Amino acid sequence: MTEWMPLLLFLAVGVVLMAGYPVAFSLAGVALLFAVIGDWAGLFDPAFLEALPNRLYGIMINETLIAVPLFVFMGVMLERSRVAESLLDTMASLFGSLRGGLGISVILVGMLLAASTGIVGATVVTMGLLSLPTMLKRRYHPAVATGTICAAGTLGQIIPPSIILVLLGDVLSSAYQQAQLAMGVWSPRTVSVGDLFVGALIPGLVLVLLYIGYLVLLAWLKPAGMPAMAAEDRHTGSGLWLRVLGVLLPPLLLIVAVLGSILAGMATPTEAASVGAVGAMLLAAARGQLNLTTLRETVRQTTLVTSMVFMIFIGAALFSLVFRGFGGDEVVSDILHDLPGGMVSAVAIVMLVMFLLGFILDFIEITFVVVPIVAPILLQMGLDPVWLGVMIALNLQTSFLTPPFGFALFYLRGVAPPEVSTGDIYRGVAPFIAIQVLMLGVLALWPELATWLPGQVYGD
Repeated sequence: MTEWMPLLLFLAVGVVLMAGYPVAFSLAGVALLFAVIGDWAGLFDPAFLEALPNRLYGIMINETLIAVPLFVFMGVMLERSRVAESLLDTMASLFGSLRGGLGISVILVGMLLAASTGIVGATVVTMGLLSLPTMLKRRYHPAVATGTICAAGTLGQIIPPSIILVLLGDVLSSAYQQAQLAMGVWSPRTVSVGDLFVGALIPGLVLVLLYIGYLVLLAWLKPAGMPAMAAEDRHTGSGLWLRVLGVLLPPLLLIVAVLGSILAGMATPTEAASVGAVGAMLLAAARGQLNLTTLRETVRQTTLVTSMVFMIFIGAALFSLVFRGFGGDEVVSDILHDLPGGMVSAVAIVMLVMFLLGFILDFIEITFVVVPIVAPILLQMGLDPVWLGVMIALNLQTSFLTPPFGFALFYLRGVAPPEVSTGDIYRGVAPFIAIQVLMLGVLALWPELATWLPGQVYGD
């Protein structure tokens, strides 16, 4: 019976979450209920729960996690300073004369917003509100328009500074040290959030190029669904490049300040996040959008998001203790080690499970609940932690896009006009899902895409 308790615990949490209860309280409540039942049945040692205060104190003093509210503040402030609107208008003027140019503009703006905010939901909603009416007005096929917006919005999962990479970096750091100690390495190496940021750069940019390549090919094959913009609908003339420079330069400088300070070794991700937060305020002030109301709303939204993240972290810590108290880590380890095909099969199964869980869980829950269980086992098999982190981020990004439960689809459905059907959205994201799967395959075959640049930057 004992070996079934961890699986029943996981299943019970999934059922409670699907019933609509809050994630943090579902994790903690179900775990406590199972702990009481297990103690009564003699299957669980309550001494495991005595480690909870130390876990919570560890969360409180974790300097890496300070980056979370700072990056959230940076993203919300940029969202309220209407940077996306100016970027989209300018990029559309720049590429609008080409068939599919508006779609390419959406991808490029999504990339810039991803590198500026790192918040998927905000990016999808913002791009949906700004670009979808424009694309439909320019006679873009609804499926092409919605698919492009969803794909562009999810780039915030993989292009740094991404919130998921911050959280994954913290969790994988602990998992990597745990794996090395289990292997008898008493002077363990470390992996940081900065490593994941640098490792995700090349895969993220390759993914953007694949997206753009698909749109160029589609515009050539089906030009009627992706017409060029009329000259009167876009800015032209000698002042266009000055406009492009004026609109692109501030967010690019902000991106360079944040990522450049990390790449140059001048700042940790947490310190770079504070630079980004201040830079976002300066950018909003320069655009005349910084006032007491904006600041109050930004701080309030940042507090809400950060509180949610840390409450989930606390619930996940309790869940993890109970799961281990029932021997769940040993059960998972035995399952993965006994798979035919060894490491390849283990990685494939873990990625499939995470992909499916991405339909019902947000990336925060998966990062805090699933990754600490499976990552130490996979890392003991000899996997590179940076490669594993980037693979997980790409995998969850794919899950965000996949019907019928992908979160990005729900975000866009909420702001799309009634004439755009859910079927249009599903058909539109299908090619981008194929591109995501292709990218996962390429990264699996050539891990150097994620591991080469960190080695060059940090000399590992």
